[in-house]
Amino acid sequence: MKTKAKPKTSRVTRSAKSSSIERDRLSTYLDDLLQVSRIKDYCPNGLQVQGKPTIKKIVTGVTASLALIEAAVEEGADALMVHHGWFWKNDDVRVVGQLHSRLSLLMEHQISLFAYHLPLDLHPQLGNNAQLAKLMGWTDCKPVPSVSGGGMDGLIWKGQPSTSQKTLGQLARGMASRLGRDPLVIGDAKRPIKTIAWCTGAAQGYISEASSLKVDAYISGEISEPTFHASQELGVAYIAAGHHATEKYGIQALGEHIAKKWGIQHQFIDIPNPA
Repeated sequence: MKTKAKPKTSRVTRSAKSSSIERDRLSTYLDDLLQVSRIKDYCPNGLQVQGKPTIKKIVTGVTASLALIEAAVEEGADALMVHHGWFWKNDDVRVVGQLHSRLSLLMEHQISLFAYHLPLDLHPQLGNNAQLAKLMGWTDCKPVPSVSGGGMDGLIWKGQPSTSQKTLGQLARGMASRLGRDPLVIGDAKRPIKTIAWCTGAAQGYISEASSLKVDAYISGEISEPTFHASQELGVAYIAAGHHATEKYGIQALGEHIAKKWGIQHQFIDIPNPA
């Protein structure tokens, strides 16, 4: 009989005192902070499931999976905050199967679910793109307007690698070291890299947009079959560093920000995911 693997957890911030905040007040603050109303997305952003009216502890994670909910229950969370929530466009609206299992556990323990997808990618300080650059030590980093109209303004970032990441091979090794997984690399490892563009998660489709920025390499989380050919034909090196791996840091930063501002407890829980 197989035993269930325990999720890998790491505590990011826990306040010295146990304060609290009203759920609806937190919801309003987060919606304003991340400018939810101005961003068109594939899912609802903000409070997706209503739980306890008062929040003392928040657990953050990348995806609102059953494993993360179970871990949040074990940790006594009042609210769960994620990057990948529920109710995506074209999802089955019936509460059956997988969704029923997740939702029933969440509601049984009155845990609120907050989810921020594109608003968290886009935030200039707390967002996934900004936090990945901070983790990697990249410089002169900034979001850029959509060049060809194929993307969203500010979703792709541009910058320069650190002094220890001046070739494609060095850049890839640096990402492997910091993200804890080997990336998939397309291009000559000895190729000099002076400028880079990136967009975390499933952003491989923006490689043409990145090429328009005249960068030496483009980095995203996932890769698709056409990405190889696009990289070859556009002349831009490419790194797929992992969807989950590149999007762990924005939600952690948001949780830390909330804990610091409101004095509530925060714990980041990482559910390992090779994708």
